[in-house]
Amino acid sequence: MHTALLWKPLDNNRVQCRLCSHFCLIENGETGKCGVRLNKEGALKTLVYERVAALNMDPVEKKPLFHFYPGTQTLSFATMGCNLSCAFCQNYSLSQPPSRGEEIGGRKITPAQLVDAALENNASSISYTYSEPTVFFELMLDTAKLAAGKGLKNIMVSNGYQSPDCLKELGPYLHAANIDLKAFSDVFYQNQCGAKLKPVLSNLKHIRDLGWWLEVTTLIIPNLNDSQAELMNLAGFIADELGVDVPWHVSRFHPDFNMRDRGPTPVKTLETAWDIGRRAGLRYVYTGNVHGHPGEHTLCPGCGKTVIERQGFSILSSNLKNGACGNCGFAIAGRGLGPNGPQA
Repeated sequence: MHTALLWKPLDNNRVQCRLCSHFCLIENGETGKCGVRLNKEGALKTLVYERVAALNMDPVEKKPLFHFYPGTQTLSFATMGCNLSCAFCQNYSLSQPPSRGEEIGGRKITPAQLVDAALENNASSISYTYSEPTVFFELMLDTAKLAAGKGLKNIMVSNGYQSPDCLKELGPYLHAANIDLKAFSDVFYQNQCGAKLKPVLSNLKHIRDLGWWLEVTTLIIPNLNDSQAELMNLAGFIADELGVDVPWHVSRFHPDFNMRDRGPTPVKTLETAWDIGRRAGLRYVYTGNVHGHPGEHTLCPGCGKTVIERQGFSILSSNLKNGACGNCGFAIAGRGLGPNGPQA
C-alpha cells in the first residue's frame, strides 16, 4: 500500500486525514468516509494509488471546459472512490463502491505511463475526473508534476470539497478546474451529498486566487435546487465572488442511483437558469446534457454573435481571431483560444 499524504497521527494509533473538508478521524484498521484511505497501525495509506479504474481520451469540452484550449483532446482517468455520497450520482458505479466496503477495482498504471499515454495520443492535457480526484490525490499530484514538466496542462473535475492544504499542494501544477456547485443550500448539501456548502464556496474562491482557469457546473434537479430564488443566489455568487467571465454550465438531470423518483429536468427549466445567469451578469452560460440546444454555443458579450458553434462536445465552427470575436473584436475570456480559434 502506498503511504498517503496530508494526515497527522493522533493517540492510540488514530489518525486525522487532512485531505478534504471532512477531516476524518480514523481509528486503526478503519477507512475515512471515502473508503480509500486506510489507517494501518497509525499510518494512513491510500488504497487507490496505481489503481486506475477508468481511462479514456476525451474532448476537453466533455469535462465540461468550453474556454480552456477548446477543440483539444485530454487524457482522462480516475480511480474508484468519492468523499461525497450524492443520492443523484451519475457515476455511482465508479464513485460509491469503496465507501460501501465493496472491492476496489482498477489496474496498475504509473504516473509516468499516464503521461506517456497522453503524449502518444497527442493530448494537450490530462484530466483528473469521472469519480472524485481528491481521493486519489497522491496519484494526481505525482502525475500532474510529471505532466507539467512535459508541457501538458492539468485539469481537475471535482466536487470542490478539498482541504486548504490539498489545494495549496496542487496549486503550482494544475491549470484548470471545473467544480460542481451542486446547490446554494446547506440543507441540500447535508441531505443529498453528506457534506456542507461553505467549504465548496471557500474553495471556489481559493481556486480563483490560485490563478487556475475555472468553470462551474450545476446539475439542475427538479424540485430540489431549481427554484428561481436559489438559482439567482447561486448565479449571483459566481458573478460577484468569482467573476462575470467564469462560465456556468447548467446541466440536465436524469434519474440515476438513489434518485429515481423524478423525471429529467425540463428543458424550459434549463433555459430559465440560463436566463437567470445572464441577468446576473455572467457572460458565458451554457446548457448541458441537451444535445443540439443553442445554449451550447459561445456568444460574444460585445455584439451577441455566435463565436463558437457547438453540437454536443464537437465544435462546428468558430469566429474567433486572436482570442477575440471576429465580428466586433471583443476579447473572449479563456486560455488557449489560439490565433485563429479552435478548428471545427
